[in-house]
Amino acid sequence: MKEIVLDRLNKMEELEQRRLLKQIMNGVFLNLVEYQEEMQKKLEERVFTEIEDKEDKHDIYVTLCHRDDFDPIHEYLYPMIPGDEEKKICDRKELAVKLSNQEEAVMMTIFLECEYDKIQALMMSKRTFKGRLNTGGNHYPIEVRLQQSRVYMDELEKLYNMFQKNGMPWKTVNHPYASKFFDVILVACEGTFTEDEEILEMSITLDEWEPYKKLDVIPLWNIERLALKNIGFPVPAIDRVNFEHVLSLRKTGSEHGYLVDGDEELIRYIKRSPEELTIVSPQEKSGVWNVCKITQPVTTRIGRLNYELVSNRRKNSFVGSYARKQAMTVRAKGEIIRIVHSFEAAEQLELVNVEIRDKNNRPPATYGLNPFISDNVRVENDKKIMALGFRRRGANSFILQDRMSFLVSEVQMYFPEYKCEGEWA
Repeated sequence: MKEIVLDRLNKMEELEQRRLLKQIMNGVFLNLVEYQEEMQKKLEERVFTEIEDKEDKHDIYVTLCHRDDFDPIHEYLYPMIPGDEEKKICDRKELAVKLSNQEEAVMMTIFLECEYDKIQALMMSKRTFKGRLNTGGNHYPIEVRLQQSRVYMDELEKLYNMFQKNGMPWKTVNHPYASKFFDVILVACEGTFTEDEEILEMSITLDEWEPYKKLDVIPLWNIERLALKNIGFPVPAIDRVNFEHVLSLRKTGSEHGYLVDGDEELIRYIKRSPEELTIVSPQEKSGVWNVCKITQPVTTRIGRLNYELVSNRRKNSFVGSYARKQAMTVRAKGEIIRIVHSFEAAEQLELVNVEIRDKNNRPPATYGLNPFISDNVRVENDKKIMALGFRRRGANSFILQDRMSFLVSEVQMYFPEYKCEGEWA
């Protein structure tokens, strides 16, 4: 605009008129133009900052550790459920009451370090196992059964709901350990156990599953729960109805991902900038907001993990980044292969076959990791099967089928009209 004004002034032949017009322009118009240009620049910065690809900041890393090996000052790993790191003591009073009422009681939670096939066989068998309960002076033979624990899978569903509330795109969490936790249910006890007796030891024998039994194992992930107070006072939002609550990220680290956890009625939408989170809410007063910080992993030279650290991270590539920004329909097998192998989780697997079938004659080798995502449009029974054949690449692992389940679950997000199942090629 300045160049246009200057060009018009230079074309005026009458010098007195040029002088008067130049004074008017310098006094009023150019200040207005500069203000408009500054505001336009700020608007552009705000728009481009908000549409920036922040997917990497929300990658979820998971692993396991023994309860005694948990590091409370670890750089980026935290218990999936706060308090899990503390030793759980069985409530003997509750146990005695339930036994007297002939009700089933949860004694403890164990982890089974085995493949998905063996987990399925255990669940199908519906077997009971023998054990022993030792108190101060008595030994009680007991009978128990195993029930798949929903605790950690429910945490994944809560995380999905949090992503939805924050308006962030969901990417399946690659958690190969979550489905391998089992509650030990006490179903029978020989003798009369009283609530005054102190339980000193509980032991069970899982027969052929005994080598896979691991006690006192807890899952970790890179999500830390914080309580942040907004800086300053809430200011009216642009709609003059809601209020903007600004949370500063300078102290907690602007390089990490953040999700606000709270009542859905109190969160209209969330705006993100490199160093601030702005919550637009009908709440007028300032307050403390529950925030989940998705911490970026760092390389540590001290400490080691007994279980493999896995994630839903995608490999960095120009083709992958460009493809994610395009809303294109997948129409070729090559594109499915590109999607599968864009994840770091596919390093030990190779997708070699994609086939559409009316029905599958053999049980799938995978399971869905997003059972909480419901489809209210399509009928499940009418769907054809998209069979994805994988080949092992490299060393075997007890979480290989779970990795395959993660990749199939991601492909499923692109093809809601099919039921995607994985199998060994």
